[in-house]
Amino acid sequence: MNSERSQSGDTRTGFFQALSAYLIWGALPIYLSLVNHVNLPEVLAHRVLWSVPLALLVLVVLGRTADLRRAMVTPRLLAMAGVTAILVSINWGVYLYAIQSGQVLSAALGYYINPLFSIFLAAVILREKLSRAQWLAVGLAAGAVALLTWEAGGRLPWISVTLTVSWGFYALAKRALPIGPNQGFTLEVLLLLPLALGYLGWLAGQGNLQFGFTGWIDVVLLMGTGVATAVPLMLYANGAKGLRLTTIALMQYITPSFIFLVALFVFEEAFEGARRIAFPIIWAALILYTGDLMARRARR
Repeated sequence: MNSERSQSGDTRTGFFQALSAYLIWGALPIYLSLVNHVNLPEVLAHRVLWSVPLALLVLVVLGRTADLRRAMVTPRLLAMAGVTAILVSINWGVYLYAIQSGQVLSAALGYYINPLFSIFLAAVILREKLSRAQWLAVGLAAGAVALLTWEAGGRLPWISVTLTVSWGFYALAKRALPIGPNQGFTLEVLLLLPLALGYLGWLAGQGNLQFGFTGWIDVVLLMGTGVATAVPLMLYANGAKGLRLTTIALMQYITPSFIFLVALFVFEEAFEGARRIAFPIIWAALILYTGDLMARRARR
């Protein structure tokens, strides 16, 4: 690959931006586990708070602040960004819960299922026509979830399902947002900022704020959650513009695979029972989906 588009249709810059984003997301459970002793809502509030200055700095450097100002005085854009902000905050919160409760494998499963849920949404909401192979892949994913539900006595694997659904609808709503990815992310965290500041202020008033009272290491780590949140999202949003759909389809498995390995070998979670069947079913579904996508791309 060179800096321009190669014969494959991908750019070197786009590839390394997307790869960096996927690797950061994959390693994120290790970083966030370092603040497991801080209550979950406070960590979530810090992710929002410290994302804001970084996101604004990026827009200033790129000279795109005018786009953000226009969006902030357009009610329709604010409403649409409000929806994506709610969806992404749900995703962040459940992901944090999975890490703090020692259920990182459930998070990995959720992100494995996500591409299959996205094509299901495309068929149901966008009326896109799916091939037989794609429908079979979606069916296999549903079967894996049903198997885990059966083992749990009828209880859905809610962490996996919530991560899948929230991110799937977030991606769907995000593509309808008529502003650039950096501006869109900045608008989302700005909308969430009053809630984050309000909650942190309430904690301080109750004497329960941990930021600044549990040592300087926690201060640095909590401030760093903003960097760990904003940087991969912006890298991915910009990198994806320089990649083909098939390249993204293959690369998106890097994050859940990394999370899966982290859960097994760093956090030493048990890989047993229905998981030994459900995960291979999902992997088979992803191979089927990706193979069909690449075959159709080659035919075109």
